[in-house]
Amino acid sequence: MDLKLLLISTVLGVICYSSAQQERNECIKANAKSCGECIQVGVKCGWCMDPEFLKQGEATSTRCDELESLRKRGCSSAMVENPRGSQLVLKDKAVTNRNQGEGKLRPEDITQIQPQKLTLSLRSGEPQSFNLKFKLAEDYPIDLYYLMDLSYSMKDHLENVKNLGTQLMLEMSKITSDFRIGFGSFVEKKLRNPCTGDQNCTSPFSYKNLLTLTRNGQEFNTLVGQQQISGNLDSPEGGFDAIMQVAVCGEHIGWRNVTRLLVFSTDAGFHFAGDGKLGGIVLPNDGKCHLENNMYTMSHYYDYPSIAHLVQKLSDNNIQTIFAITEEFQPVYMELKNLIPKSAVGTLSANSSNVINLIIDAYNSLSSEVILENSKLPEGVTIMYQSRCKNGVTGEGEMGRKCSNISIGDEVFFIISITAKQCPKMGKPETIKIKPLGFNEEVEITLNFICECDCHKHGIENSEICHNGNGTYECGACRCNEGRIGRQCECSTNEVTSEDLDKSCRKDNGTDICSNNGDCVCGTCECKKRENPEERYSGKFCECDNFNCDRSNNKLCGGHGHCECRVCICDANWTGSACDCSLDTTTCLASNKQICNGLLFFVNHNAKCMLWSQVLSVHFTCQCPVFHRECVQCRAFGTGEKKDTCERDCSYFNLIKVKDRGKLPQPGQAFPLMHCKERDANDCWFYYTYAVNNKTEKEVHVVETLDCPAGPDIIPTVGWRGGGHRADRPGFASHLEAADDHPRQERVRQV
Repeated sequence: MDLKLLLISTVLGVICYSSAQQERNECIKANAKSCGECIQVGVKCGWCMDPEFLKQGEATSTRCDELESLRKRGCSSAMVENPRGSQLVLKDKAVTNRNQGEGKLRPEDITQIQPQKLTLSLRSGEPQSFNLKFKLAEDYPIDLYYLMDLSYSMKDHLENVKNLGTQLMLEMSKITSDFRIGFGSFVEKKLRNPCTGDQNCTSPFSYKNLLTLTRNGQEFNTLVGQQQISGNLDSPEGGFDAIMQVAVCGEHIGWRNVTRLLVFSTDAGFHFAGDGKLGGIVLPNDGKCHLENNMYTMSHYYDYPSIAHLVQKLSDNNIQTIFAITEEFQPVYMELKNLIPKSAVGTLSANSSNVINLIIDAYNSLSSEVILENSKLPEGVTIMYQSRCKNGVTGEGEMGRKCSNISIGDEVFFIISITAKQCPKMGKPETIKIKPLGFNEEVEITLNFICECDCHKHGIENSEICHNGNGTYECGACRCNEGRIGRQCECSTNEVTSEDLDKSCRKDNGTDICSNNGDCVCGTCECKKRENPEERYSGKFCECDNFNCDRSNNKLCGGHGHCECRVCICDANWTGSACDCSLDTTTCLASNKQICNGLLFFVNHNAKCMLWSQVLSVHFTCQCPVFHRECVQCRAFGTGEKKDTCERDCSYFNLIKVKDRGKLPQPGQAFPLMHCKERDANDCWFYYTYAVNNKTEKEVHVVETLDCPAGPDIIPTVGWRGGGHRADRPGFASHLEAADDHPRQERVRQV
């Protein structure tokens, strides 16, 4: 049962391990055939240009790997192609700082956003970040256009608006010294006149531009005083037609590149796209200017615009909308406000007597918030915002686009990160723009995409290296022409599965192609890649690997060597099949400076006696006799060759179990002590010490738990056992059984 649980937990560990490796191994999985393909996989990936880098059996795609893995595999940093992104600021005019008493500035001389223009070079998966500063300028010019519903129900409101011009000029002068005001009106698409004979009203119209933006408040009063109300056939009005024309007819309205406010005043709802069908109008609104003699002339031809269409045009033209609405329709326009960025809703009193306060409050609300928006992004490009607002307030995601509670003169900052997930199909530069909603200023960003390596420029087309000109030699490898494959483009695609070529991929004329660890391409084995980039198959027939060597303490080659073709190559001062035997003699020196205290041991049945240190001089470690191992194994774990005769043969010492290796007795005691490490038939290690104390009693301290291998190679380990491979090898102490001219040696401690 314990073995089953161990196997189940190990297999689950392998699955989890492989899953974790898969997530971080995008370079290997990409199977990139060229340097350009490699660097587009992700920022972790590099390409080794060294012509001698690949080992036998490795495919060209193994040149693409994580940077650290390439270094460990012997590719010097000078031979690794790993281009990085960059940025260049082209226009960086500082935001305007105005001291009190300074003269008036022209709108084009005021800067509220910095920088204004830059270029980013983007490597796939590597974000490029830059800082954007916004400062709400003092005394910034304002254009305000008052768009009023002149249907019959707005009769009382019209009377109060007649004096709006001069009063609003006075109030706005407290905010800016450069204020202009304009006026327009709307009712509904002209289908027939709804006015009755006793009503003093004009025929309905869709939209009139009555006063182009002006600094003359009295002119506004005079012109509004000349207006008459009209009528309508139903409750909703045609205000969307009017808003569209105000937004797109900039020359007629007189908009400047300053703060643009549109005050929309009504006591009714609105028609939108689709409602025109009721009057037989089916063509969608085209979003273009159709004013002739300041009248919208295509209302009978085009349907009402959609809300989304209006949002786009208002944003494109930097117009902030203030809805001055009677209380009855507040809920409707609050919902509309949520769909139109940089808009506000104010409650209009029964006769518009509060309209000036409403406009001032709405303007203050709009100007206290900055919201960034960007133009359409190229395919595969993403953008992230982080805001650094007043009083240490920060935001990320959608909240990272805006800052609130801004006052005139305040500075706020944004960190903008742009990432390309892939190269565009054409690979050409793209331009995007970022701007604060409702403002005319913007940041222009040119995006250049790194789609090829620098070494690509030096490629040799039809190179002789690539099998008589069947490919381009670039970045240390052949990029094959269409229809050719192989490391040197030596085969055509219709030859790769032929039986003759497959024969050269079978080791010793066996049945397995490339040892089942690779594919036969052009008669040459190309070894499969592992999920873990540190693990590799290699060899002419992919018969070697660097991950199936002996382990010690659950570490490949004991952590003191590296695995080559399933054999541990040990570091200096280490030896053994798992590089777990130290050649350092210091731990074996007794107080008399003799190795292993100069103890004598019988080494064969003829009672030939020699120094223990001479027997083990190659290992420099005090080994333990085999009969101790077998007795410790049966008494501590109930296993081993003596498990059936344990009580009879193994009662000659006292056994003390300890929790871990740290609890074993350590050198420095008054009597000799041997530290022992042995491996059982299941490839599990166990640790113990053997000593004869001052009372001549034999003592064995043993770690009560086995140290069994775990990790990706547990299953192969179990499989070898039946084949007389790793598990059939004798334990660590088997080195002692070896003299060529002696029979099996029985070692007994000389007392």
